[in-house]
Amino acid sequence: MNQNTICALATANGVGAIGIIRVSGDQSFEIVNKVFQGKDLTKVASHTVHYGYIVDGDAEKPENQSYSDPHQDAENHVIDEVMVSVFKAPKTFTAEDSVEISFHGSPHIANKILEVLIKNGARMAKAGEFTMRAFMNGRIDLSQAESIADLIASENEASRKLALNQLKGGISSEISLLRGDLLNFTSLVELELDFAEEDVEFADRSAMNVLLNRLESKLASLIESFQYGNAIKNGVEVAIIGKPNAGKSTLLNALLKEERAIVSDIAGTTRDTIEEVLHLNGNAFRLIDTAGLRETSDEIEKIGVVKAKEKVAKASILVYLIDANSTDISDDIQMLNELMRPELKTIICLTKIDKAADANQSAGDPEYSGLLHQLRSGLSFTDFKLLKISALENRNLQQLKTELSSYVENLKTGENTVITNQRHYEALQKSLESVNRVKAAISQGIQTELLAYELRYALEHLGEISGEFTNDEVLGNIFSKFCIGK
Repeated sequence: MNQNTICALATANGVGAIGIIRVSGDQSFEIVNKVFQGKDLTKVASHTVHYGYIVDGDAEKPENQSYSDPHQDAENHVIDEVMVSVFKAPKTFTAEDSVEISFHGSPHIANKILEVLIKNGARMAKAGEFTMRAFMNGRIDLSQAESIADLIASENEASRKLALNQLKGGISSEISLLRGDLLNFTSLVELELDFAEEDVEFADRSAMNVLLNRLESKLASLIESFQYGNAIKNGVEVAIIGKPNAGKSTLLNALLKEERAIVSDIAGTTRDTIEEVLHLNGNAFRLIDTAGLRETSDEIEKIGVVKAKEKVAKASILVYLIDANSTDISDDIQMLNELMRPELKTIICLTKIDKAADANQSAGDPEYSGLLHQLRSGLSFTDFKLLKISALENRNLQQLKTELSSYVENLKTGENTVITNQRHYEALQKSLESVNRVKAAISQGIQTELLAYELRYALEHLGEISGEFTNDEVLGNIFSKFCIGK
């Protein structure tokens, strides 16, 4: 790994009260000391903060000099008044000598300070290089490094908690226990290869089967938790679908409590998808308001209808709206049958009940039994939730919110550790496949060489999660997604 001293802006780009520039590497103190008017940073204690000035110049500066006139030295051009924090290895984020410069939060000042640091021997950090150094120096493992990016990107309470748990080593501990047990048997099987001619068994096959069954159960449980973890991390996609004027945009506005979508009696008002995030009980739901589903000659509206169907194909929850004033809903039934797939949670909402109530009651149908009969007789599936709502009057919207929240709650497993990362999910799947092949080999009495091969393969995939087995391409892909200052 390149041990050059690196620097980067650690705070967000833009104007702020303060900004922070981070420096890390063997020459951190010496480089910053060249541009800092204040105490000699090579002689101060670790984890201390020092007041002074960042200057662009090479003149010598006395320790504890007066700051009454920082411009007194013509060769030293003061850039900003700063506070400098000093952190000595190994008790730092990167496990290297590190410095953090707190300055007045001007982008121009940030650029000037970075310029003088680079001029004096530092270089700009690459994306995620600080965290990568923490990993390479053994301060954190790869799953913890990824959890840092997840923590920074967390948008709700649930995703924050999951990321923080993984940063504390939640998944690392689970994987370490699994690998430890598997490694013991792998070592014994490897030993058998050295005594192949003697035809001896060091690894008790029955005890190995017990371990493999336990591993299989644990891996399957972790894999199952990914659906819940993915919903927490990325939010649950909710497609709001229905015919024109069914009340989709009105519902979106009511849930968000703001006029996000244009509401009009003119059919086809919404032509493109509108996406907004709704937070319920600490979870994020990505609401997608779509174009009304109908046959149309308008080319732009046709595109909107196609997009609406594409969104449903990717969504986890379908909220299908039917105007409660309708008498014939055969088109809605046909569309629901076309959109349905087994894993899609479906909520059918009879809308505008504020307008439909009088009409239904006068017809002797206060519970909309005619519409319910059409639905139950026409739908090819029975697993759906039916609600009667009025977005305009905010009636029964809490029931809809409860149904959305219940989707996430039902995804929970008994696991304390929840998988949120696609890379971890794939590694666990491959490891489980190897465990199953080992079990099959034992039951068939297959030779030791194959057992050893599959056991090593299972260990390798588990090690990919923590970073014990990895390659430069994987590392480059992971850390390229980080911000520069992290």
